[in-house]
Amino acid sequence: MNKLRLLTPGPTSVPAEALLEMARPVEHHRTPEFRAMFKQVTEDLQYVFQTANTVLTVTGSGTSAMESAIVGTCPPGSKALVVRGGKFGERWAEICAAFDIDHVACDVEWGHGAKPEMIEDCLSKDPSITTVIVTHSETSTAAVSDLEGIARVVRQRGDDILLIVDGITSVGAIPVRTDQWGVDVVVTGSQKALMLPPGLACLAVGDRAWKRVDSFSSRSFYLCPKAYRKSMADFDTPYTPNNVMIRGLAVTLKMIRDEGIENVWARTALLARATRAAAEAIGIKVYAADPSDSVSALCMPEGIDESKLRKTVRQRYGVHLAGGQGKLKGNVIRISHMGYVDALDTIGAISAIEMVLSEMGHDLKLGSGAAAAMTVIARRS
Repeated sequence: MNKLRLLTPGPTSVPAEALLEMARPVEHHRTPEFRAMFKQVTEDLQYVFQTANTVLTVTGSGTSAMESAIVGTCPPGSKALVVRGGKFGERWAEICAAFDIDHVACDVEWGHGAKPEMIEDCLSKDPSITTVIVTHSETSTAAVSDLEGIARVVRQRGDDILLIVDGITSVGAIPVRTDQWGVDVVVTGSQKALMLPPGLACLAVGDRAWKRVDSFSSRSFYLCPKAYRKSMADFDTPYTPNNVMIRGLAVTLKMIRDEGIENVWARTALLARATRAAAEAIGIKVYAADPSDSVSALCMPEGIDESKLRKTVRQRYGVHLAGGQGKLKGNVIRISHMGYVDALDTIGAISAIEMVLSEMGHDLKLGSGAAAAMTVIARRS
């Protein structure tokens, strides 16, 4: 029997404290007790998002929050610039197309993050753009974009251009300073750094974005931001919430606050550096040229069957890794550094990967990857 170590970049491991809370008898959500809890959850979410703005909680996946943000802030006649550097950037363009939102693409090579100068160039060429949509940490490629720099470029264009950010694998894992950087909308999902199962999504919405939301009638019903804002006045929800998961969220957010968000960021970054050092030591390449600290994508050596590697690592050692998506399918494995994961989880996963790679014929010295990771972690370097 193996203990399962879930190191996929969503869903991620859920702490026992949250699981136990969610196993308690189901309570009703239209009560003063729920509203008091939801108020605290909302305040804790503001801390994680680093914002004093409104944070909405939706029962749905991260994609539901992105759809709410895009459809809720892009009225007829507007035009969006969608950064596409992976599977999820492509998805946000698909949402625009589904709702007939005029949009253009800023295509970024997979494995690279978007740079401020790219956004500046696109905005200069097309002054009709009213919204910029960017994925901060592209989960499919494990690449990170320069969100602070991009936000600065968008802000310099004035109040008529909004910035919507997919922070699904960045909020609660790597630095996201919503207010300080001037980001208009940031979204995340529960199954990433918030350490819960899939099923909740959160949006931090700033004043400039609310002005846009209020300027037209949204084509969305369940995901209309105005409906959630109205209910949030009483710390309630417009439709039936997943109140059991919100109870779990209260637990995991307290864990984040107790550790301190900057300490969480530092821990995530340390595990990412350790993993990249291990990959170098065992002779496998990190895929992303601009690697994110929330998830690492490691290229498979010539002759190594990615699917067989992951299957063996899971069956023999209980370590569940993710494979590639889109054109990376079969070419990379992905390992998460978000949420409820620590140094020993990471070292153990690296050791399991080493042992299976050696068995499959990859030339390496057993223990060299784990040793490299331990050196980084021990020295906090």
